[in-house]
Amino acid sequence: MSSVAGHTDSGHVDDETIARAAEVIRGGGVVAFPTDTFYGLGADPFNEGAVRAVFAAKVRPAESPVPVLLGEPGDLRKVAEEPPSGATDLAAALWPGALTLVLTAVDELPDVVSAGAGTVGVRVPDHPVPREIARLLGGSITGTSANLSGEQSLKTSDQVRVAFGDRLDFIVEGVCGEHAAASTVVDFSVSPPLVRRHGAISIDTLRNICLDIVG
Repeated sequence: MSSVAGHTDSGHVDDETIARAAEVIRGGGVVAFPTDTFYGLGADPFNEGAVRAVFAAKVRPAESPVPVLLGEPGDLRKVAEEPPSGATDLAAALWPGALTLVLTAVDELPDVVSAGAGTVGVRVPDHPVPREIARLLGGSITGTSANLSGEQSLKTSDQVRVAFGDRLDFIVEGVCGEHAAASTVVDFSVSPPLVRRHGAISIDTLRNICLDIVG
């Protein structure tokens, strides 16, 4: 059964709530939290059972990979193999922000995260809540959107509560960022790198940093 913990009127989430969210994830649970785009679902990406619980909560097809959120850019190599220079250039310029990079996953990351593809979609969100939770857990959490598969992404804890009922272990009350679009996804596991999803960051902005990008 889910519990909910809170924030001030300004949207700040207190340290106790952040610590509680991290504790739930450390124990194998699934937590909903605000991000710079929409509410996300956090679990330990290195805990296969916890990631499968995210899939079950969302009724998500097994062939759909789950993105990972980082506490800071320096945590990238904890989940991804050596990234190409174009990826690191984009990360340096646009993280924290609404940019997801698809890279080769480290061997320790369970196949369920990548849906067997051996890759991982990763970003540093421009929101303190997921970053702080990830830092408390050693650098990373899952960050798939908190919605039932195929349905609209959600911006508020009330919407999450209605959509998921008691299927989540904890819901962080907070305020999402103002982005109306999901993160832009650039796949660096192929050459040239390919925009897999157009989102909050324009392709012109990407190409000003990395000329090779197509899509």
